[in-house]
Amino acid sequence: MTTHPLDASHKAVLDGLLLKIRGVEGADMTGLAAYFVGKKMFACICNGGVGIRLSAGDAANLQFSNGNVVPFQPKGRPSTREWVQINHENSTDYEKDLPLFEASIAFVKGTKS
Repeated sequence: MTTHPLDASHKAVLDGLLLKIRGVEGADMTGLAAYFVGKKMFACICNGGVGIRLSAGDAANLQFSNGNVVPFQPKGRPSTREWVQINHENSTDYEKDLPLFEASIAFVKGTKS
């Protein structure tokens, strides 16, 4: 499996940012560095960006309002409307997305699956 050159850099930043949040755990999910809350994945690193899960409405709004947000397609496969990918060339820019990660955590905690 090949990984994007930015993935390791993104992981270092996200580990420092997300693993400080109570209840968040990092693990591997089918070869991707992923982040979980309550055993449910809310974010993962893939394709040189970070996929996050939000409500379908929030995900759509984020795609329309931010040029660096695209539909999440892990390993080239389409995902659900709840998943989007945030792309930053500078890994530390993900620190500015902390409110989005917190919204993702809250959304995933409230889902049944």
